[in-house]
Amino acid sequence: MERPAARPVPGAHSRARLRRVALALLLAGAGAGVPASDVRLVLLGTAGGPTPKRTRAAPAQALQVGDAVYVVDCGNGVARQMALAGLRFVDLRHVFLTHHHSDHAADLVTLPLVAWAAGNDGPLTLHGPLPLRRSVKAGLRAHAFDLDLRRRDEGRAALRRRLQVHQFRGDGVVHRDARVTVRAARVEHPPIAESYAYRFDVGDRSVVISGDTAPAASLVRLARGADLLVHEVLLLDPQEVARWTDEPPDHPLVRHIVRSHTSYRDVGRIAGDAGVGRLVLSHFVPGDAPLDREAVLDAIRNDFAGDVVFGEDLMVLEIAD
Repeated sequence: MERPAARPVPGAHSRARLRRVALALLLAGAGAGVPASDVRLVLLGTAGGPTPKRTRAAPAQALQVGDAVYVVDCGNGVARQMALAGLRFVDLRHVFLTHHHSDHAADLVTLPLVAWAAGNDGPLTLHGPLPLRRSVKAGLRAHAFDLDLRRRDEGRAALRRRLQVHQFRGDGVVHRDARVTVRAARVEHPPIAESYAYRFDVGDRSVVISGDTAPAASLVRLARGADLLVHEVLLLDPQEVARWTDEPPDHPLVRHIVRSHTSYRDVGRIAGDAGVGRLVLSHFVPGDAPLDREAVLDAIRNDFAGDVVFGEDLMVLEIAD
């Protein structure tokens, strides 16, 4: 005998809707009560490219909101940079990965391991695109000896139980809590299809991290009206890239660098189109090249009249009201 369809409890739909509306209103005000003095962005590493640089560390940023730290990207040495910046590992709550190039992901599992060893009992969540789960699983397996030993020898809770992995695909809100709302937008970084920029909204203040990208309309939309846009920058014209790499113009490496990054000639237009308050240049390619600040600034000023900051490792940026 076919069972009759379940009937909703009278008023249940209305109560559920009210709960959703109340939650939406709560999250819409995320960070509204956080003083501006308690919100700052630290540029942990400002170089681009997979090899270590003499003058700049690998790509990473940390947004500190009160007693919570949110890290974007985990280039090699990110934990050391956090220590130099005076950021406490026990305050690390979330890590956001823009994409899986090694200069952004080398310490994806090392950073949680270091934070755990420093007393961070979590929960700690890693957010990012495919293949995040596979990468984290492989990293934990590689560190299994140390993780198991410290758990037994030092009485630590298992990191696996404290570490959460949020793998996503596509644009939209990827995280909300009482402090921040985080949105992601897919950007242009061929040949990687799953490469993202992030926007952090803290009350009425906002920070956007471009990740690696060629000029992208999706990034302009994400950054619309942001207080601060941290954008990568390619310092060389195409013919200069060929000379710098010592490869012919049609070499795959030259083509990749030119087509998957944003020239200093274009970054001002992007900031201007988005209407951001401040433009912060970071992820410099080449990372160790002499920087002609006047030439770069002249090109940016063609399209953007706002504040321009040349990022440096461990630079602290306050987020205005």
